[in-house]
Amino acid sequence: MQPTSSTANMSKPSFKERSNQMLGAIPQDAIITKSYLFVAFTAVLLGGLLGLLQGLNRAGLLQQMPLGLNYYQILTAHGLLLVVIFSATFVIGYFYAGMSHTLGGLLPKVRKIVWTGFWLKIVGTVVVVIPVLMNEASVMYSFYPPMKAHPMFYFGLVFVVLGVWAAAIGAFIQVASWRKNNPGKHVPIFSFFATGVFILLVGATLMVAVEVLFMIIPWSLGWVDTINVMVARTLFWAFGHTAVNIWYLTAVSAWYVIVPKIIGGRRFSDMLTRVVIIALVIMNITGGFHHQIIDPGISEPIKFMHVFMSLAIGFPSLMTAYAMFAVMERTGREKGGKGAFGWFKKLPWGDVRFLAPFIGMAAFAPAGAGGIVQSTNQLDQTVHNTMWIVGHFHLTLGMSVVMTFFGVSYWLIPHVSKRILTPAMNKLGVFQTILWTIGMVIMSFSMHYIGLYGGSPRRTSYTTYFDHPMALSWDPWMLAVGIGAVLLFTAVCIQVFAAFNLMFFAPKGVTEFPIGEPQSDDEKTPYWTERWGIWVVLMIITIAMAYTVPLVEMIVNGPPGSPPFKTW
Repeated sequence: MQPTSSTANMSKPSFKERSNQMLGAIPQDAIITKSYLFVAFTAVLLGGLLGLLQGLNRAGLLQQMPLGLNYYQILTAHGLLLVVIFSATFVIGYFYAGMSHTLGGLLPKVRKIVWTGFWLKIVGTVVVVIPVLMNEASVMYSFYPPMKAHPMFYFGLVFVVLGVWAAAIGAFIQVASWRKNNPGKHVPIFSFFATGVFILLVGATLMVAVEVLFMIIPWSLGWVDTINVMVARTLFWAFGHTAVNIWYLTAVSAWYVIVPKIIGGRRFSDMLTRVVIIALVIMNITGGFHHQIIDPGISEPIKFMHVFMSLAIGFPSLMTAYAMFAVMERTGREKGGKGAFGWFKKLPWGDVRFLAPFIGMAAFAPAGAGGIVQSTNQLDQTVHNTMWIVGHFHLTLGMSVVMTFFGVSYWLIPHVSKRILTPAMNKLGVFQTILWTIGMVIMSFSMHYIGLYGGSPRRTSYTTYFDHPMALSWDPWMLAVGIGAVLLFTAVCIQVFAAFNLMFFAPKGVTEFPIGEPQSDDEKTPYWTERWGIWVVLMIITIAMAYTVPLVEMIVNGPPGSPPFKTW
């Protein structure tokens, strides 16, 4: 009989695991996380600078870009640095630190694999950046055909994907080894989250790998004359849609596991947490067509199915919202909070490790509502190619995800660096959090408003369209976008300073990896939650339901392919 209690299933910590908890991170594992985080925050600094230049340009304050660069080079680099490099490197560094902590240290072969992945990503990033700087790859983050970049750009993306796959393989080996040595036991909840995220990373990048390797590279090299644009866009958004939810699931792991410990409480239901992870893994890759909801050539039934699949992700999100506020209310009342909202005052608002993730949670309410808008054909017709979409993306990634990542960095970096978060650095972090929030609210709200009511287009540099009255009416709101960009870049500089200070200069000491304990009266967690083989098969079946028919239709009855275009 296999044990079913989530608390009973936790094996008694070994001497190595107890030493890990007492003395901090294992040095060989810590250097892996530090290296990934160093790259992540370097990408934040560079991407933030490029974002500032874009904001000033859209505000009409910076017509000529520095160093001979053009707006579309900067737009492409900004998206790649923050969306691809920062997000992926932070996710990998964060989860590898957690797997080391909860699984008793990384296996030697896993360390070698993840280091291989690190250098593959570094090489890939350099190879991608070179054609961007040469103005041979201004195809933006989505790199849609029929715009064509230099082949080197796409080869660099291949190396980045290989780096992600190496990290995922290492994670799977690590978790499988732990399960082999602990038969019948539940994988610790943090590593359970890591398993789900790395499964999604493989599934998502597999889609874009097929697009790049078998379609775009032969086309960019001139081996074939044309490319099926509809298939390429569809494969990209099967990746892009999932990438957004990978970042979201990573943030959710901190909300479920880390935040309860920081506020002095206990985790919500272990079973509900695992069910949320499984649901997000099964349903995440589907729904990509809602990014193409106004594209021609896709039948209405297919679009409707993908809208439903996209909206289905809202159910585990609502479960998460309930669980998080239940944990905060219960903890606040245990600390003496009275009345309907007295518990709210008892939360540690002066602790950046809580404040930043909480703002990320709160921001996900309007961000999620914006996602529903994009999944509705009539509403998306109004906003699809406007600044509204840019505002929505900055609200989801720039608030919900990035604020959580920033909050995590204030304990994760000291943990792996064997340093401590000082009161002064905590106050600086609180200031940075508030500044970032103000800047993002100003910028995101202005983008939403001017996109919805003014129709200001996205993906374009500043123009008045020959002083057209409609375009001139955008100027006050675009000036607000520029102001928000200035505040955000200031906050970026503070955050990067804090990250590198905590990594190299903060006082030596031991910082806890804050894993929340389950409730004492937690319900039993059945062992079927550990059957990842079943959940992956269900994920594959769901993907097949979503994509087989439309992709076959696009290939068999698709329009004539497109030759390459260079529009810059």
